[in-house]
Amino acid sequence: MNAKAEQKERSHESILQSAARLVREKGISGAGVAEVMKGAALTVGGFYAHFSSKDELVEETLRRTGATLRERLFARLDEKSEADRAETILKRYLSPEHRDGGTPGCPMPAVVGDVGTTAPQHRTMMAKEVQALVDGLAQRLPADGIVSRRLLAIGLIALMYGGLSLSRAVKGTELSDEVLRACRALGAAAARGGKGERS
Repeated sequence: MNAKAEQKERSHESILQSAARLVREKGISGAGVAEVMKGAALTVGGFYAHFSSKDELVEETLRRTGATLRERLFARLDEKSEADRAETILKRYLSPEHRDGGTPGCPMPAVVGDVGTTAPQHRTMMAKEVQALVDGLAQRLPADGIVSRRLLAIGLIALMYGGLSLSRAVKGTELSDEVLRACRALGAAAARGGKGERS
């Protein structure tokens, strides 16, 4: 690869990293082309050498961040017992570090409102990413639960997205940490067939 191609690849990566951060923090509407390019330390005019539109950028950002999130959530799960896998995923996702942006974050809590209202063009991509998470989670859950693996996976994902969103909305309060703990406990109890710790 020549120097020009390498530079273009580095710029492309910088744009995607900037977009991922902005989408996670501000949603789709808050990740304008100018803000994304500024975050990548590039000029706005260079954007169209990489993407045909903001929509294309958002789609690639959601695809990449979704894959990264699944990789992180499912890492080394085969080392855990089937009964402990859901709790491990819940702890990884519903953590203060994830809420505060200390780990590669999930953009979905920030974009679900946008996709449902002002950015419906991303529904298909959103559905693909949620489906990939449902499929990955369902195959790692116990088969003898109170509901099917798929139903449990969908419920846990809704709890994860909603819990993270709510904890971010009240960040800086004691309630924020309580929301994370409550969602982890409820999700773990559901995955264990209703048998969970009382706290």
